[in-house]
Amino acid sequence: MSALSNRYALRVACPSIRGVTAAIATYLSANGCNISDSAQFDDKSTGRYFMRVSFQSEEGLTLEALREGFAEIAAAYQADAEFFDETTKRRVILMVSRFGHCLNDLLYRQRIGALPIDIVGVISNHFDYQKVVVNHDIPFHHIKVTKENKPEAEAEQMRIVEETGAELIVLARYMQVLSDEMCRTMSGRIINIHHSFLPSFKGANPYKQAFERGVKLIGATSHYVTADLDEGPIIEQDTVRVTHAQSAEDYVSLGRDVESQVLARAIHAHIHGRVFLNGNRTIVFPPSPGSYASERMG
Repeated sequence: MSALSNRYALRVACPSIRGVTAAIATYLSANGCNISDSAQFDDKSTGRYFMRVSFQSEEGLTLEALREGFAEIAAAYQADAEFFDETTKRRVILMVSRFGHCLNDLLYRQRIGALPIDIVGVISNHFDYQKVVVNHDIPFHHIKVTKENKPEAEAEQMRIVEETGAELIVLARYMQVLSDEMCRTMSGRIINIHHSFLPSFKGANPYKQAFERGVKLIGATSHYVTADLDEGPIIEQDTVRVTHAQSAEDYVSLGRDVESQVLARAIHAHIHGRVFLNGNRTIVFPPSPGSYASERMG
């Protein structure tokens, strides 16, 4: 079997124990696997060790066989280990309200293969983007959300997630607060995006508030969703510089651009298994060479 015929990866999280890196490398080599990329981090503050390895199975050993053979090593090092195929597209549900910049960006990135995801549905509490979504041959689900019907609305959302087999929910500027129950059910599998002005500028029109205060940096934060509103473990952040000469409307436009980029990078990190939860923080390894390559341009 050609070394280029598969691209597999292994994620490991375990207590920091001497010899774990060598054990993983030795196991893969002994089973006909060639490591193409490796990243590891030993967190002295928590005593936890994290590793992500990309490799090719050059002698035809399947992922299932590799998983089974690794079980003894995982037990010896008290490790949580996950083998997966890097070429398999992850099934994703997008949720959006009335701001469409992140939605449109993700639809385009999926179309050109810049993000190896399969968007299996879009859920919205408005009809604004129904036509856009349907034109991409993606199911659109309108679910109205009010204070009175919130439990029923979330039950319908979760039904769609389960029926589509979605592995990840992306809140692409979905302006509804999720219940604690939904956050717990999908722990580590919901990603959100918002501006980085919190906690300074809360509520409506944060960009206008920032403009009035003369802010010089506009930023965005993407994080996992928890029951603590906008305080989940951070995956990705970025900023863009603004000046006194720009308007409040400029702030909004620049903010939308950075939000779209940050959300896409956070999704990329998650679906490639580069993100590890470490208490209230995350370990985020760099992307492997070639992982940003698109299937086609335009």
